Amino acid sequence: MNSSQRREIETDRRLRLLVGLVVMAAAVVVLTSLPGAFVDALPTSAYDVAILVMLTFMIAVGTLVKARIRIRSTTQSISWNETAIVIGAAVIPLPWVVLCTVVGIALASLQLSPIKIAFGIGKNVLVAFGAGLTLALLHWTWPPLHPLDMLAPLGIAYLAVAVIDDLLAIPVIALASGTRVRRQFLTNLDLRVAGFVVRFVVAVCTLAILSIDPRLLLAVPPLVLSLHLAYSTRIRTRTEQQAWQRLARTTDALNVVDLDQVLTTAVTEAAELFSADEVEIELREGGRTVRGGAAGVAYDGTAPQPSETDGRVVPVSLEGHDRTGNTGELRLRFAGPVELSEREQYTLRTFASALCTAVRNAQAYAELARIADDHAYAATHDALTGLSNRRHLLDEGTAQLTTRHAEGVTALVLIDLNHFKEVNDTLGHGAGDQVLIQVAGRLRDAARPDDLVARLGGDEFAVLLRGLPAPAVAAHRAETLLAALHDPLDLDGMRISVEASGGIAAAPATGGMAELLRRADVAMYQAKRAGQRTATYAATRDTADLNRLTLGGELPRAVADHEFTVNFQPIVDLGSGQVVGAEALARWHHPTHGLIDPLRFLEAVERSGLLPAFAEAILDQALIAAGSWHDAGFDLPVSVNVSPRSLLDARFPGAVLARLRAHDLPPDRLVLELTETLTLSQLDVVDRVLSRLRDSGVRLALDDFGTGYSSLSLLSRIPVHELKIDRSFVTAMETSPEAAAVIRSTLDLGRSLDLTVVAEGVESEPQRRALWELGCAAGQGHLFARPLPAGALLAALHRGAGGRPGALVRPLHDAGAVIRLPGRRVGGARNRPIPPAATDARHP
Repeated sequence: MNSSQRREIETDRRLRLLVGLVVMAAAVVVLTSLPGAFVDALPTSAYDVAILVMLTFMIAVGTLVKARIRIRSTTQSISWNETAIVIGAAVIPLPWVVLCTVVGIALASLQLSPIKIAFGIGKNVLVAFGAGLTLALLHWTWPPLHPLDMLAPLGIAYLAVAVIDDLLAIPVIALASGTRVRRQFLTNLDLRVAGFVVRFVVAVCTLAILSIDPRLLLAVPPLVLSLHLAYSTRIRTRTEQQAWQRLARTTDALNVVDLDQVLTTAVTEAAELFSADEVEIELREGGRTVRGGAAGVAYDGTAPQPSETDGRVVPVSLEGHDRTGNTGELRLRFAGPVELSEREQYTLRTFASALCTAVRNAQAYAELARIADDHAYAATHDALTGLSNRRHLLDEGTAQLTTRHAEGVTALVLIDLNHFKEVNDTLGHGAGDQVLIQVAGRLRDAARPDDLVARLGGDEFAVLLRGLPAPAVAAHRAETLLAALHDPLDLDGMRISVEASGGIAAAPATGGMAELLRRADVAMYQAKRAGQRTATYAATRDTADLNRLTLGGELPRAVADHEFTVNFQPIVDLGSGQVVGAEALARWHHPTHGLIDPLRFLEAVERSGLLPAFAEAILDQALIAAGSWHDAGFDLPVSVNVSPRSLLDARFPGAVLARLRAHDLPPDRLVLELTETLTLSQLDVVDRVLSRLRDSGVRLALDDFGTGYSSLSLLSRIPVHELKIDRSFVTAMETSPEAAAVIRSTLDLGRSLDLTVVAEGVESEPQRRALWELGCAAGQGHLFARPLPAGALLAALHRGAGGRPGALVRPLHDAGAVIRLPGRRVGGARNRPIPPAATDARHP
């Protein structure tokens, strides 16, 4: 049993219960009235008999001649029999009114079902009882002394009749038709009120006529019938007028371009317009079926699904006025037998034609929108790979860079396939296209949801990285992307390896997306020239910097006039706060431009041919400072950055050792820092230079560790003693799990290889403590001191912190405290030489 059948059974049960209550109440009235009709109020004259016959006839005619209104599958009737009942209650005893009502309703309802006969008799018996009881309570007498005396009591009685009739009829009609009681009460309320008023006037006039001359009773039925027919015509006219107005509103509501909205509107409005239990629309295109009622759509799909509404189905084709272009079928479903009137059939055809036009328009608009979307997609995507194209990348990147509230760092990875031309030349362009498609798929899979993967043309791809926690994370994202291309591609049974180079650039402060793309392009070609997989953009290697070119012409004078100076940033034991070393940082005090950052002049120095003189000047100042600290009792090693070009000079180790001897410093007091992000040549001379320096006792450090892909490969080639964690990871470690993971893995690597690890960019106590708890024992940053001249640093060492010379900050723990360490410290006293003045204060 489906839900519709269950609802019908439940409705039928409630309807029978309601009708049963009405019939039982009427039976009580009849049983108490009939004895009085035959004992106390027998007709005594021919006039009384005529009154009874005429009343019975009027009740029967008022019941037979009805104004019919269909509500869904139920037809409701509006009759005038209460007028005859009120007239009878005014002129004859109540028992005879009840008896006439029973006989008249029964004679007029012989063709109806038993339940309708029972309800009609019961309702009207209660109406008659209410009219008689009201008049009795108002001490009604017939005939009245004056015709005007009957207006008030008769009005009250008629009002009681109207209320009783609505209270009994409306709930039953609402239940039988499946509508709400309140809505049923408000439907045609104005017509019902007007009808009651008219019928009340008729009743008053009739009683006035009878009070003048009882023989005029014969003129009452024709008068009542004429008025009833006029009223019925008025109801039909009003109903049709409302139907046409609703049709006009409905067709207007269909004038939308969204097909879903058209079908939803059609289903709900048609259910109201035709008072249908269910409306179903089936479209030929796609086989889509939409089904529902006045409450909304109950089913929308293409799978066959039978309707739960059993009964009459009225189908109509969805075609235009010219009977062409059939787009589907509209079906009205009714729970019971229903015959549509001629007007309803015409309305249905008109509605179907309007719906057909609306469906065609919506389908045409959807097709145009699809074509427009296809064109818009084609304009912003690569036809071969389906990735975004250059235009889309520039638009999205520009929007990202101009968003004021954009979170995180924006970066770009530019990827170019190496030797792709050989694939096209050897295997053909078809194979080349397959390679590009597979590469695009791998990049798309390796990218994160917020990343935008694009093909710029040929074998060049780009990935826009958004919301990065720190710029250095871009290098690791780039590594993930390029690692996705490591495995060979399967090309028609052949295994083809694809190599690629990637350039990484963070969003610039100015220049927008065009500048970001240019920087990534510069970095990519640097990676290609160096034979690396990736390279990160650095302003020092960008030959397009006009300011740097201009400054390059002034380098000889700067070297000759000793404009290059050195500041020193202390390296501190994180646990004790003692200084364990210092890094030399070159500065150019230009007479016009002031203090110039090394990023703006270092590459110009390398290209100028003045690199040996520059390096010797910086090394001399660093070693002089280390000697002055040693003489003051602070035996601190000094770290000096080395240009990769210096490593190509076989004479470089000899020059370094000569300067150490000149300043009478042991080799282990010097740490040469190699920048990982700068190109390190693969030539054997580099290995020889570095091996000689290490063998001589000079310590080697790998700077900016973790920002380039070559970290592990460099460690396998270069005999370094120390790793320096790039400041970008330290800055982001509190908010970025990726940055924290890089630091943790670097510390684990340092422990495994017995290397010192120094964290750069320590700016706060929470960072210091977090690094120390991870196992990092040394760090440098503004928390301890900014870069200082050698004399200023020496003065700071003498002052100390907390009464401890050589310390710049208080220790993390009190002396003698027992601390549970997370693991063996990396970068402690055993790895980096400690000045004697500091040894007694170091943490165990």
